[in-house]
Amino acid sequence: MARTGGNNNCLFGPVHSRRLGLSLGIDLLPFKTCTLDCVFCECGQTTRLTTERRVGVPTAQVQRELAAYFAHNPPPEVLTFSGGGEPTLAANLGEVIQEIKQTYPQNKLCLLTNSTLLSDPQVRREILPVDIIIPSFNAVSPEIFNQINRPAQGIAPADVMAGLRELKKVYAGKLLLEIFIVPGLNDTPQELARLRDFARLLGPDGIQLNSLDRKGTENWVKPLAQASLQKIKEFFGEFNTSCYLKSPAPE
Repeated sequence: MARTGGNNNCLFGPVHSRRLGLSLGIDLLPFKTCTLDCVFCECGQTTRLTTERRVGVPTAQVQRELAAYFAHNPPPEVLTFSGGGEPTLAANLGEVIQEIKQTYPQNKLCLLTNSTLLSDPQVRREILPVDIIIPSFNAVSPEIFNQINRPAQGIAPADVMAGLRELKKVYAGKLLLEIFIVPGLNDTPQELARLRDFARLLGPDGIQLNSLDRKGTENWVKPLAQASLQKIKEFFGEFNTSCYLKSPAPE
């Protein structure tokens, strides 16, 4: 999705999201700065694989762009932290969230995150004011997790799961767990059972199942047949589960 007004802007969209309604994206990082290099990512290969939090877009710039947008456009239904990387890597994320909540209290905030930094208590505190958090988690087994997500050094699924559970204990908004299905890796009965067991411990408000819709980073990653996705939905039948084909952020 192209940035509004140019490549140096942090806003993109808005798009009509199947999940969120009219969604205006906010990208606080240089393109493809992420904690993961996922094989299915439709934005391409991660060029800066890191766990170090930095300021990519100054808070003042976000404020200026939002003010210009709201001055000339109808308000979106939701403002979504997303883009070509992992939003929680932005060291000023908490500050931006607070500014938006104060200036545009009528607009809902959403965060799409790969969950890898939720083990950091500071990150969890910063995102508590967000109305909707959609954290992704695709595999419990370390070998499958590594094959799908190709994480930065030091990231392990056990820590990701612990961070998610700690967030859920204190988070008052809507938490929707996203699971991206990569055929041949995390669609086995064993791995799906592990994911369901974790979901039972986490207790999300819903589960969103996704599969490839456009070309991913690796050519061997293929879409999951709709019938197979439906069967997996039935497997997670005890949850409020939806099926989506993967679409560009901020859907």
